[in-house]
Amino acid sequence: MNKFYTFFICLISTGTLFSQQIDNASMETWDNLGAATEEPTNWNSFMTATGGLAFFGSQQVEQSTDVPAASSGMYSVRVYSNSILGIVANGNLTLGRINMGSSTPSSTDNYNFTNIADSDFSQVLTTMPDSIVFWVQFNASNNADSARIHAIIHDEYNFRDPIDAASAQYTVAIAGLNYGTTNGWERKSLPFDYVGPSPNAKFILITFTTNKIPGGGSAGDEVFIDDVELIYNSAAGLQSTEINRWIGYNSTAGLNFSNAFDADEYLIVYDLMGKEIVKGSAQSLKGFILNPGMFIISHKTGSSRIISD
Repeated sequence: MNKFYTFFICLISTGTLFSQQIDNASMETWDNLGAATEEPTNWNSFMTATGGLAFFGSQQVEQSTDVPAASSGMYSVRVYSNSILGIVANGNLTLGRINMGSSTPSSTDNYNFTNIADSDFSQVLTTMPDSIVFWVQFNASNNADSARIHAIIHDEYNFRDPIDAASAQYTVAIAGLNYGTTNGWERKSLPFDYVGPSPNAKFILITFTTNKIPGGGSAGDEVFIDDVELIYNSAAGLQSTEINRWIGYNSTAGLNFSNAFDADEYLIVYDLMGKEIVKGSAQSLKGFILNPGMFIISHKTGSSRIISD
């Protein structure tokens, strides 16, 4: 039997799927609290690092009671830089695992990675959020320095950050931001850019660092992080104006539009790389057959996501 997919149906039957979040994003739960190896549950730093130089790793995260006024929790995480053998080691907090392979901070042997075989060093994410928000407080010796967040949604692969050639083909979406020192707590929001080439969201790898440059900054630079959240806007796959305004797709019948679309309403279909596939009125595009993959359809009230299989 042919299946006919609409985003109206998705709203009813898979609503919980669209709100998938990161485990312990509030930083309330901790492992080994009070010990030199304490880390927020589901997050990792140097004390759980691997690689040939992992024995040089030192504690660079700790629990803090300094939280944003808007937070409903009691704790945040403090991530701070340190000096090891005269070399500044950026504070580093990740959903994956740190690989310490070289004493040269910029070496490609130093990276964070998702270990898909180990839930302690991976975060499953099979939905496609529009943006990521978080609360942050950044203090640095040099006000010209910038801290960094880098979030990558990726396919089923032991993905590396910084992204290497082998990982690149498994990229689904990226969100990154370099930000300067803050005046207390600030809420940051950044959109995901669905650059592909993979359309298959399986995991998310997030890294917070005290400096955008490996080995940059000074010992004692610190970032406080709290309440990380994935945001799902109705415009990305679900219409924001009317519940009965939907776009469906069937591999045999092609594109279909609800009666809420005017026959002459203009639409453009893009692939995840931003390439225009087809454009025209709702009437002219009805029945259009797409190649397998994921597509974005732009219309007058926003955009919708369509999966063709």
